[in-house]
Amino acid sequence: MKKQLNQLFRIFTIVFFLVFPFSSCNSIWSSPSGSSSRIVTASPSDGDYRRCMREFIEKISDYARTTTNTDNTENSSFIIIPQNGQAVAWSSTVATEMTVPSQAPDQKYMQAVSGIGREDMFYGYSGDGIVTEDSVSTYFRNICTLYQKQGKTVLSVDYCSSTAGIADSYEKNTAAGFIGFAAPDRNLAIVPDSSGYDAAYYPYNVNSSDVSSLSAAKNFIYLLNSENFSDPDNSIPGSTFVSTLAKTNYDIIIMDAFTDSGTFLYTAEQIKTLKKKANGGTRLVIAYMSIGEAESYRWYWKSDWTDSSGISNAAPAWLDAENPDWNGNYKVRYWDSDWQSVIYGNDSSYVKKILDAGFDGVYLDIVDAYEYYEAQ
Repeated sequence: MKKQLNQLFRIFTIVFFLVFPFSSCNSIWSSPSGSSSRIVTASPSDGDYRRCMREFIEKISDYARTTTNTDNTENSSFIIIPQNGQAVAWSSTVATEMTVPSQAPDQKYMQAVSGIGREDMFYGYSGDGIVTEDSVSTYFRNICTLYQKQGKTVLSVDYCSSTAGIADSYEKNTAAGFIGFAAPDRNLAIVPDSSGYDAAYYPYNVNSSDVSSLSAAKNFIYLLNSENFSDPDNSIPGSTFVSTLAKTNYDIIIMDAFTDSGTFLYTAEQIKTLKKKANGGTRLVIAYMSIGEAESYRWYWKSDWTDSSGISNAAPAWLDAENPDWNGNYKVRYWDSDWQSVIYGNDSSYVKKILDAGFDGVYLDIVDAYEYYEAQ
């Protein structure tokens, strides 16, 4: 009986799309997952995973720039920075793997983003502290340059900890016109200038001027994990993390919107404190947000979504396989409207929480999730 129902479902779906053809990233249709009774979100009707990611980011941008926060103000210049996956701005027929496209990028997408982030530009692609292979580095540099030509700021994160590597990373990023950050720790859990690293590089090109846009910034720090910043008893969660960062002079802070437990949102007062550099200038505070993977330590996660065998039948249709390299991180069918409603569009969404806390923008991770689905 179950096999017959599955066959009927497939027939109905085929007939529906023959009669009502359309290209949608928000398909309401789901398909049975093999022999499991769990229903999962169907692939986009045209199989264009890049377009679906572009449209997702465009909708995040539009919502963030037109929605008021708890102070009843809206930020039309809210900053949107997608990390990695730069080829998303072109179709898969134009920008193939490691091929720099000659055509212009999607202009609607370009209007939606303020800048881009790129990891492993010069160090870290094959391992922390290892120089990125010339062919890969050249590709990263050239495709990021195409964004520069569109007026977008490039934030480059290298992973290296030796003095020579750090110096080389900053020199190469500066020569390319990128704003670099040489991260000594891929866990992004330390403030380098208070952890024994050369203050000449942290921050690099220290700047006392006010910074209210990406283009005005000279440097940044990428610090996601607050696990090394223990709070005194009875203090506000994240207080040590905030007080440590408040003593720095970085032009941009990219940080998690939540403390290391993933449940406590930094307060608007804490974020306001961070917007002033130690040298008196103002700076930007940007919130990290993963849109291509779900994280099991976030407030939206439900414990019954997984069991001893993996993803359970109680899991939402958009939840996909666990990332083998990052425990507790799960691929998501990001074109699903239910997953997107977790991210933006309502008062309990991720973006709304970020807006209410007073962040200046979002740093979007796992934008390259489209590569995972293109390879299926």
